[in-house]
Amino acid sequence: MNFSEDFLHYVWQFKRFDFSDLQTHEGMPIQVINSGILNKNAGPDFGNAKIQIGETLWAGNVEIHIKSSDWLKHNHQSDASFENVILHVVYQHDKDINRADGSTISVLELKDRIPNDLIDKYETLFLTLADFPCQAQIKTVDKMLIDSFLSRILVERFEQKTTTVFETLAALNGNWDETFYRFLAKNFGFKVNALPFELLAKAIPQKILAKHKNDDLQIEALVFGASGFLNDKLQEEYPQKLLKEFKFLQKKYNVKPIDVSIWKFMRMRPQNFPTLRLAQFAGLIIKSNHLFSKILEVKDIHILRNLFENLPINEYWKTHYHFKKEASEMGMQIGKASVDNILLNTIALFLFAYGKHTANQIYINRAIQLLESLPAEQNAITDKFLEAGIKMDHAFASQGILQLKKQYCDYKKCLSCGIGIKILR
Repeated sequence: MNFSEDFLHYVWQFKRFDFSDLQTHEGMPIQVINSGILNKNAGPDFGNAKIQIGETLWAGNVEIHIKSSDWLKHNHQSDASFENVILHVVYQHDKDINRADGSTISVLELKDRIPNDLIDKYETLFLTLADFPCQAQIKTVDKMLIDSFLSRILVERFEQKTTTVFETLAALNGNWDETFYRFLAKNFGFKVNALPFELLAKAIPQKILAKHKNDDLQIEALVFGASGFLNDKLQEEYPQKLLKEFKFLQKKYNVKPIDVSIWKFMRMRPQNFPTLRLAQFAGLIIKSNHLFSKILEVKDIHILRNLFENLPINEYWKTHYHFKKEASEMGMQIGKASVDNILLNTIALFLFAYGKHTANQIYINRAIQLLESLPAEQNAITDKFLEAGIKMDHAFASQGILQLKKQYCDYKKCLSCGIGIKILR
């Protein structure tokens, strides 16, 4: 048999073995009154168990291994927290284990007690070469159970993502506006240009931009200058004006432009070029005033969308997708899919983070409601789950699926997954 200790944890926790005539390796009758609580931290695997062995009722910990000798491999004999283990549950008993006082720890061997069909199901999940372990079986699981588990791990996903928000917030001395500005800038780069946008936000803090709210050209000059795109070789009137403004502002604020070479253009449609994204970003800064405060106030998704629509973008970008590179007239505004991406990855995240930070459930609920009103994402991962029969009606579901795939399926943590546990049952 080829299985992990996690499988034996599952077997013990959910009592998936033959209970008839349970005995220790020494022939003492065993009655499992309470199998205990699974411990995911250091120490014995299950705590607060109650086991009757012979005439004695024991209360304490249960440790689980594939073989009894694994106790020594894991060096438990040197750890005092294992001294109160009342039962050693193993698949195969191959060695007696003694406590420090010389007494032998009782052993329950599960070999020949685990149903073959359960082992077959386990091996089917864990040995599959499918895109995710239960790809062939997930359609048999009740939708309510799937939705319930996705809801739980979506919150788990938010919790993980807020860690970086709180780290940045602490580094910025609790400044929510500046923290939000940095994450928003990073989102404007989407995956390909997230890093240069993040560096740009550090090069020109929001407080500098706020001083020039009433001068569109100066905002644009700061954005394009700090991003490294302005130089003396640009001959057109608009970039020359930007360069002139930037030289003055650069000296005033000691702005250090980032290396222009880190911006990526390859295999990208002109509408997604970072130069156009920068123009849109500048337009958002010009249009918005106390944007994070507005995000906290606005409850209607249509009003939220409007914050990112009809941005005041310089007419130059109607016929250019890069400096010196003209094009036939094209749309300058952020597309609906891109706005949805920002609402999903930045706005919802910050509503959740702010709610958690202030212990205000209202903002947490609004983050979840926002995801429920956004369309489900479509990507290689969600496509595979759709093919397997899992329908996603909104971004709340697709975000849950991404968390499921990246944190559970990819690591084959089926025994920690509500869906996997249901399939094994």
